[in-house]
Amino acid sequence: MKKCSRFQLCSIIALGFGLFAGSALGASQQQLAASITDARVEAGKTHDQLASTLASLTALSKQSSGDLRPAYDAFAAEIPKTEAAAETTRTRLNWMRGDGQRYFEGWQADINSISNESLRKKAQKRLNSVKKSYDNVAEELKEAGEKFGPFLSDLKDVQKTLANDVTPGGVKAVRSTVRSANWNYKTVNASINDALSEMSKMEKALSTQS
Repeated sequence: MKKCSRFQLCSIIALGFGLFAGSALGASQQQLAASITDARVEAGKTHDQLASTLASLTALSKQSSGDLRPAYDAFAAEIPKTEAAAETTRTRLNWMRGDGQRYFEGWQADINSISNESLRKKAQKRLNSVKKSYDNVAEELKEAGEKFGPFLSDLKDVQKTLANDVTPGGVKAVRSTVRSANWNYKTVNASINDALSEMSKMEKALSTQS
């Protein structure tokens, strides 16, 4: 069996490390793309939950006849779901600010090691573009998380007020708070929609499909 020279052995090892690094970079791209897809799915569910909660509140506030209790119970059932959606948004934001940054750190390290200046600049521009979208998503989720507070506060105030007074008079008393909830819903939902739009852009940018 023919033995490899020291030079040949070093070349083989170097090639192996190069292939591993390329594989690792590709895996990071796939992981980042997968995480953005997960975030988009979560944000989509949050969007739907917000709409469902507002619909139940609107139905309760506008019911003009019949038993108000079923409408109240349907509204009350949406509140813990909305709280869970708010927590999911906060958790995703924390991940993006923490572990999610590691994808870009690895990407940046690989770009820094590119010898060809022209190619390095193009690769840097590409990273900067994706990172900008990523930061925009994080900012929108941050704003949504902050705006969830007033919206949930309004929902809970309506629930507490009506808990022992599910009557036409009780519903009339909370109408100003319902209007406030509608306003706060719009601000939360706008941030969620902006995040969804930015995440869709990121998914396309990171897709392996031409």
